Amino acid sequence: MKLSNELTSFCKRLDYNFENINLLIEALTHSSLSSSTRPDNQRLEFLGDRVLGLAIAQILLEKDKDANEGKIAPRFNSLVRKETCAIIAEGLDLGQVLRLGRSEMLSGGRTKITLLGDAMEAVLAAIYLDSNFENTKMIIGKLWKKHIEKAKEDARDAKTALQEWAQSFKYTPPQYMEISRSGPDHKPMFKIEVRLENGAKAVATSSSKRNAQQEAARILLEKMLNE
Repeated sequence: MKLSNELTSFCKRLDYNFENINLLIEALTHSSLSSSTRPDNQRLEFLGDRVLGLAIAQILLEKDKDANEGKIAPRFNSLVRKETCAIIAEGLDLGQVLRLGRSEMLSGGRTKITLLGDAMEAVLAAIYLDSNFENTKMIIGKLWKKHIEKAKEDARDAKTALQEWAQSFKYTPPQYMEISRSGPDHKPMFKIEVRLENGAKAVATSSSKRNAQQEAARILLEKMLNE
């Protein structure tokens, strides 16, 4: 199968040439366009999530051989969350090669964080199946390099850090509230708001409540420290 100009350009940005083009096509096909003869990327997304997790865990352990779990876990969580995957996808202009149904396309699917994050994980799974884990890990290391370097070695649990900041101003503990839940039962997305006694607030979305709370806390703490 001959690649379109758009897919050829995408592979160049990805710095990977597929032996099995069908894996790439599947990774870029959203369920809104799938059919019995055209599988969507949900299975690859499931696998890619695990491949990414293992690769990032190994990279972090290799970079800091003396770090314990408590030191690495916050960095790991920030690197594998859906929002980070979506940022990587945006950098690759992945949204422009997503295969979407008409309704999803009209609703702005090419820029949705969930769709971009899922597709990025699916592409990683496609690379893994097309080659091997070590090659996939190397590509992840390149794509995530800026984010890995940015992750502070002394990163703390964001909720704990925000609570300590609030206590230093004699505020009551931060309040977390679930604003909405969307998506299917097997793959929900949670939108969480955190609010301080002074009225400051922040919102974050993730596939787990805990990660959404952590990200909302991180955003709000950063906002408070920069004021």
